[in-house]
Amino acid sequence: MTDQYPAQQPDQPSDAHLRETRIDGALAYDGHFLKVSRDRVRLPDGKETGREFIRHPGAVVILPLLDDGRVLLERQYRYPNDRVFIEFPAGKIDAGEASLASAKRELEEETGYTASDWHFVCTIHNAIAYSDEHLDLFLARGLVAGEARLDQGEFLETFTATVPELLEMVKRGEITDVKTVIGTFWLEKFASGAWKPD
Repeated sequence: MTDQYPAQQPDQPSDAHLRETRIDGALAYDGHFLKVSRDRVRLPDGKETGREFIRHPGAVVILPLLDDGRVLLERQYRYPNDRVFIEFPAGKIDAGEASLASAKRELEEETGYTASDWHFVCTIHNAIAYSDEHLDLFLARGLVAGEARLDQGEFLETFTATVPELLEMVKRGEITDVKTVIGTFWLEKFASGAWKPD
């Protein structure tokens, strides 16, 4: 598996009537993890308005499929929503780091597992109205258990579930994390044979 993924589709010539053009802007907030930009833009009709959005370095999401068909998941508390979420292993892409390298690192750090078989699944944009964040999803197979190496201040627990169990958790509203909902639907397609990993 190489670290090459489909390029983002360029704007079509017919998109010109929808595009906004940046006039100027500034960094409104420069945090340890996130940056907030405040720009002035020209709308397609020539009027001007403001845009505030979060700059994010991007992240990876791992769909870890065990040999018995069960899926490795995490439970982790997320402060902004004051609750524990069920999620796939995931994490921020470090500066200069390739997505695949990030996925391998995050899987091992968070769960202790390594994988011998990796497939790029897709890229999703999870907050297009207020962030440039993207997430690269990977299917990981050939899993081998090991010891997790959580970051300082990171607390989570792992468990396994079948794809049908995951779908039921989505249906019941127990899984609401968007990357995990989307990853579950991809796994359903893979399990049924309707879609094949690249």
